[in-house]
Amino acid sequence: MSKNIKGIDFKEGLLKDYYLHAMWLRERVTDAINLDKNNLQRLYDPSLIDTNIFIVDYNISDKNLYVKFSDKTESYYNISDLHKEIVGKDLIPEKKLWSNIDLHILKFDSYVLKNDENLFIKMLEKFYEYGFVIINNLKSKENEILRFAEIIGPIRETNYGKIFDVISKRKANNLAYTSLGLSVHADNPYRKPVPGIQILHCIANEAKGGDSTLVDGYSVCEHLRKKNELFFNILTSTDILFKFIDKDTILENKGKLIELDSNENFKQIRLNGRSDYVPLLEKDLLTKYYEARKYFFELCNSLDFQIKFRLEKGMLIMFDNHRLLHGRTKFYPNTGLRHLQGCYLEHDSTEGKLRRLKSIMN
Repeated sequence: MSKNIKGIDFKEGLLKDYYLHAMWLRERVTDAINLDKNNLQRLYDPSLIDTNIFIVDYNISDKNLYVKFSDKTESYYNISDLHKEIVGKDLIPEKKLWSNIDLHILKFDSYVLKNDENLFIKMLEKFYEYGFVIINNLKSKENEILRFAEIIGPIRETNYGKIFDVISKRKANNLAYTSLGLSVHADNPYRKPVPGIQILHCIANEAKGGDSTLVDGYSVCEHLRKKNELFFNILTSTDILFKFIDKDTILENKGKLIELDSNENFKQIRLNGRSDYVPLLEKDLLTKYYEARKYFFELCNSLDFQIKFRLEKGMLIMFDNHRLLHGRTKFYPNTGLRHLQGCYLEHDSTEGKLRRLKSIMN
């Protein structure tokens, strides 16, 4: 069809009722002149294209769309691929909120994961649905965590190092490196950006105490939104300073205790009462903020939302540090060794790995 039009208005088929703008289609041309086949990046800057570009000819078949543009570029498009992009269907599964959960559905065997790509995909899917997974039967030796983490992606190094040892130390620069019990919290809210994913590998857990606790922070936030709108609005609108200080560095970052995205979905939780500094707000607002934080803290540490379990030797847990809150019970070093190693990843590592594996399998 020779049309000389600014876009295509679909009347039937998968793209029915969609109007595809000429420039929008021109940006998605995939021939070798316009797109690098190795990395799928454009070989030109689309801002240099004449914004008055139009379509001089097009043809629609069952599965494909052919378009010829006024700059003499021609291209074929897969209609199904265009539809997937338009509706925004992602390969990353939607989150499933929980207040209590059967841990068996989130446990995977490290030996099987190494040889079963479908199971590896399932493990990453469960991670995104529930915010954590547990891997059994790793070797209980130092640095074994690196072998697992680097299968997924590069490790986020911090001032604690590439990996860190969670073990009771004298003169610890973090309370995690003591034997104290820790209420549930998000790690490192004072960093820019806050680490997205934490992995902990248990090398030994022979001491009395030291059980792990987990909370789906998004589930608590949803409960708060429904039950106490005032407290929810305060915690989602007030910026707090988070700070870390040791002999080598001072780290500071500001953020809301509950951060929402532009669609009012939960984006990140920064509950960490050991490193937060509330600003000097107007007195009545400050009183309400403290009341709201206390109420949220009590919800997060209640049996209604918290699960408790024990990491045994050779077990590893990977959890979303923006969503899940974690803690532990007090342990007694004189009763046995408790030694975990930890590291951080970012979400682009796990998301990128999952998208690539699923695209290959499909």
